[in-house]
Amino acid sequence: MLEVKHLTKTYKGGKTAVADLSLHVHAGDIYGFIGHNGAGKTTTIKSIVGIHDFDSGEILIDGKNVRTQPLACKKVTAFIPDNPDIYEYLTGIQYLNFLADIWQVSAVEREDRIRAEAEDFGIYSVLGDLVSTYSHGMRQKLAIIGALLHEPKLLVLDEPFVGLDPEASLLLKGKMHALCEKGSAIFFSTHVLELAEKLCNRIALI
Repeated sequence: MLEVKHLTKTYKGGKTAVADLSLHVHAGDIYGFIGHNGAGKTTTIKSIVGIHDFDSGEILIDGKNVRTQPLACKKVTAFIPDNPDIYEYLTGIQYLNFLADIWQVSAVEREDRIRAEAEDFGIYSVLGDLVSTYSHGMRQKLAIIGALLHEPKLLVLDEPFVGLDPEASLLLKGKMHALCEKGSAIFFSTHVLELAEKLCNRIALI
């Protein structure tokens, strides 16, 4: 589902953030990406989802190259950053409908999925409120719901449990398992070894 082959990324000034990294995430995997702060986890993730370009190597998502087939890769991928930046002038439901339009989720499917996910995460009653009024945890839940709307084949998360309350963390873990049971793959970064040990079936250390 995700292949990273000899990825190297160097920033201006000569700092090498990632050097010759290779890994393979299969369908059904919950794959933990472990490393200390500054090890290159976020750089790798942003290269995978198309935010950063990279110097050398190759990244394939569902057999497609992120450089030559970026839209095809993005159609089957969802990304949740460590600090979700959501349009504050939209309401929660406007934001989710905006994402559903991008993912081309039908009106019937989106209505059912939005209601189900928002009720699970306890924010259905505030979807009509502006995002600017949401707490950090509520914004994170909104970002998670948006990422799940099109049932991505690859879900990429950067430190996804930071800022979530215990109930929401447990719920997200369950949804990660459910997604993988349908044949998707999950790749997420963490520096918490205990979390990776309990949740992941495969890990990589950087």
